[in-house]
Amino acid sequence: MRNVAGIVLAVAAVALAGCSGGGGSNSTTTTIPSAVPGTTSATGGAATTTGNQQDCAAGYLAQFTTRQKLAQLLTVGVKNAADAEQVVRGEQVGGIFVGSWTDQSMLSGQGLDQVKAAARTPLMVTIDEEGGRVSRLQNLIGQAPSARVAAQTMTTDEYYQQSLTRGQAMKQLGITVDFAPDVDVSDEPDDAVIGDRSYSQDPQVVTEYAGAYIRAMHDAGVGAVMKHFPGHGHGSGDSHTGAVRTPPLDQMQQVDLVPFRNLIDSGAAVMVGHLDVPGLTSPNVPASISPEAMALLRQGTGYNAKPYDGPIFTDDLSGMAAITARMGIEDAVAAALEAGADDALWISTDAVSSVLDRLEQEVRDGKLTMKQVDDSVLRVAKYKGIQLPC
Repeated sequence: MRNVAGIVLAVAAVALAGCSGGGGSNSTTTTIPSAVPGTTSATGGAATTTGNQQDCAAGYLAQFTTRQKLAQLLTVGVKNAADAEQVVRGEQVGGIFVGSWTDQSMLSGQGLDQVKAAARTPLMVTIDEEGGRVSRLQNLIGQAPSARVAAQTMTTDEYYQQSLTRGQAMKQLGITVDFAPDVDVSDEPDDAVIGDRSYSQDPQVVTEYAGAYIRAMHDAGVGAVMKHFPGHGHGSGDSHTGAVRTPPLDQMQQVDLVPFRNLIDSGAAVMVGHLDVPGLTSPNVPASISPEAMALLRQGTGYNAKPYDGPIFTDDLSGMAAITARMGIEDAVAAALEAGADDALWISTDAVSSVLDRLEQEVRDGKLTMKQVDDSVLRVAKYKGIQLPC
């Protein structure tokens, strides 16, 4: 049995060596071979088959220890290539985040290649490049107008072409996932927390322009991520500085949730915001760590949408007071994953080891089941472009 399991691991490793990171419908894909019948999966149980179909996911999952599976569900901000390589090589995190503080030379030299080479499975290289005032790459790929200005001055076709060009430039730099578009519906002043990051106060306009952006990113081979579910556009404040309360869920059904409903099967991932939603979340439990909010998104029935089985990202868990005023990073990541998120995002590598220590304890205590972990690992793998033949 040990020899057969070794073969599975070796075959899976060879297959993954040819993968490239990145989401989107046109990203490079690799098929992971099926597990050999009768081998033991990484979850500790026998790999199951249905008729002649083998449990093809087991061959992928078997390469990871429990800690490495949990690490696949983390995306962390990095300072530079050395910082990124250390956390990838040391803990095998699933993604890194390029922020305003990141040394951008890692994108223009060979540093990113070394970081990706340290990963045993394709690495997500993420950024929030919306255009307008939320732009990390304007020095490298030029400026783009804000979402609101784009919707006011361009047709959707023109916006698609501009976004495609920028997506292709991001892909050339090694970016695989863009935390955009912002599909919040808002009539806030331009400089408010959402403001001109919103395409419009009209949900249909938001749907059309966000849809064009998602198509452009996918055609460029970059994963898109809609945010901030279930809608930040009419929130009471800025989640960077404190708790944010939205209108009640029944009101959000008519406006804020409409673009998510319309675009849920677009292929984009979804980011959940730190939002207190009356009628949905429990008191003092923002959506990003709320089982009810995750269930609303997964099931879809609660807002008349199709079920969603793509990856759920959290908003930043370490730099926004809507979370940090309530709990530390270890508690926040544990709460988010236990609630149903697939990928916990925060802006530093400092706490990765302590977070993983905590998550391993949550697994041992049964608060985070291995089935839930495995399901999340597989969703993230699919989003990266790894295709399992089942």
